[in-house]
Amino acid sequence: MKWKMFSKKTMALFVVLCTALQVFSQQKIDLSTSADFNNASANWHIAGDVKADLNTQNVLLFTAGKGVLVNIPVADARGDLFTNFSHGDMDIELDYMMALSSNSGIYLQGRYEVQLLDSWKVVNPRSGDNGGIYERWDEQRPEGAKGYDGHAPRQNVSKAPGLWQHLKIAFRAPRFAGGKKIENARFLRVELNGVLIQENVSLSGVTRGAISEEEVPEAPLRFQGDHGAVAFRNIVVTNYNNPSPALTNIEYSVYAGAFKQQPDFKTLKPVINKNAQQVLSANIPNLPGNMFMIHYNSKLLITTPGNYNFKLNSFGGGGILKLNGNTIIPYTEWNSKGTANLPAGTVDVDLVYCKNVDWAKPYLAMELSGPGIRPFILSDATAISNDDVDPILINATENIIHRSFIDLPGSFRVTHSISVGSPSNVHYTYDMDNGMIVQVWRGGFLDATPMWHERGDGSSKPVGAVQYFGKPALMVQQLSSANNSWPADTLGSSFIPKGYITNEKNLPVFKYRSFGASINDGITVLEGNEGLHRVLSIENAAPNLYVRLAEADNIEDAGNGLFLINDKAYYLRIADIKPLIRDINGHKEMLVPFSNTISYDILF
Repeated sequence: MKWKMFSKKTMALFVVLCTALQVFSQQKIDLSTSADFNNASANWHIAGDVKADLNTQNVLLFTAGKGVLVNIPVADARGDLFTNFSHGDMDIELDYMMALSSNSGIYLQGRYEVQLLDSWKVVNPRSGDNGGIYERWDEQRPEGAKGYDGHAPRQNVSKAPGLWQHLKIAFRAPRFAGGKKIENARFLRVELNGVLIQENVSLSGVTRGAISEEEVPEAPLRFQGDHGAVAFRNIVVTNYNNPSPALTNIEYSVYAGAFKQQPDFKTLKPVINKNAQQVLSANIPNLPGNMFMIHYNSKLLITTPGNYNFKLNSFGGGGILKLNGNTIIPYTEWNSKGTANLPAGTVDVDLVYCKNVDWAKPYLAMELSGPGIRPFILSDATAISNDDVDPILINATENIIHRSFIDLPGSFRVTHSISVGSPSNVHYTYDMDNGMIVQVWRGGFLDATPMWHERGDGSSKPVGAVQYFGKPALMVQQLSSANNSWPADTLGSSFIPKGYITNEKNLPVFKYRSFGASINDGITVLEGNEGLHRVLSIENAAPNLYVRLAEADNIEDAGNGLFLINDKAYYLRIADIKPLIRDINGHKEMLVPFSNTISYDILF
């Protein structure tokens, strides 16, 4: 065989091509122009900003600029929008905004629709609601049954019109052999506003409104444009077109005893030594008691060079991973991860599982992802993790009050919190130490698993889509000047929580004393499930008291007492009071003087 040397120019081109292949696996769609789309019709616009009108159906207003894709269908322009690239297995992640009462959708491969709809006030969603997988359609079926095989979201976590919502879809294309479909298309996951609403949904065929009844391995992505006004931004697609690496030549040895590092195998005698074509697993026959070590050797076939990510779950002990003799994951207990840049070809895999916790059941799992390769399980996918726990959920079938710790972003724990749930699926958490609503959410009420499973840690967490309001601080403060910074603690406030009383609907009115004044804080769900209505009343008000209604990176006056907070994350609606919006310490604050009753709404 003759070996041919590549020139530096050829090698440089090869590196560029390999890099391009890896980069193309993830692509942010360019919204400075419409270059990533085919023949956009006149209803599609590239804009700099967009907002909805909460009083007018199907209206979005936009300003010139770039970065936002807006659909405004009109009588003579109602075309759908198709990407100029096709996809098979793909993830898509984006932000979108609905107009009031608007209807749209995203069709994977132009055929399988995830519904986008203004479902803001819906309590019990159906397949045609926001985040639903739209039904199929058959005119030959009887009336009332023509639509079938739709999949409703697990819960409604939709935001109000005019607010940005976040959507993540993991899609697996149908599989074909010999020109025939052998496996259905599948939505692996759909997440809306941070909540899993669809999982592992098999699609028996195309959904209603598909561009074709014929299913194919690859086709363009499609954004529906003929129904209602909708806007998109931050569209990122990740293609998974490369074959998954495969493990071969699996051998394993088992050693008795408790190990917390990789020993010198030359000095140990295994109790089991076997060459077996099986998947990696901690559950193998004839293990020597509760303490042991399994040493796996195998080959990993890499067809696409690049960076590969490994995740190792070694329940009941620790794990070690070496590739081609290099340590990727040193001895780490329970869960660990590592990254390796791997060439094309065969890679030696050296995996050690040390089971050294006598009470734990053995469990070993390894996940792998790489360039153009969706994360997948290299080990026994049928094994059940021992740290999986059936959730302990609290459902708000009526107005309910629950005390627990609540953990907020930034590793902050609210220790004196009250979470209040409602059957309308609009809930909130109140911090008794500061008289502050720290979070609101829509969807399910609480997951109390961390509180009640085994010994527990006293905390619970929301089940739905959460809107946080920042680090807890006093809601009411005394400022000698409206330009003074908001104090970070309760020093000098003489703050004394006085608990709460409940009304006939089991809704609390919180009471506390601060700066010598007595304050009542009543919070109810707005009619139509739009959000929360809050009434703060005061007796013996001290001078120069203020209520801080919002602290945010930006606050936008939307007119008629309506304000958009933090990049259109939620609304505040304030009647009969003109708030003070100030710039202080690099962020915005909304304050109102507090000498009489204050009422406002939180819409989300």
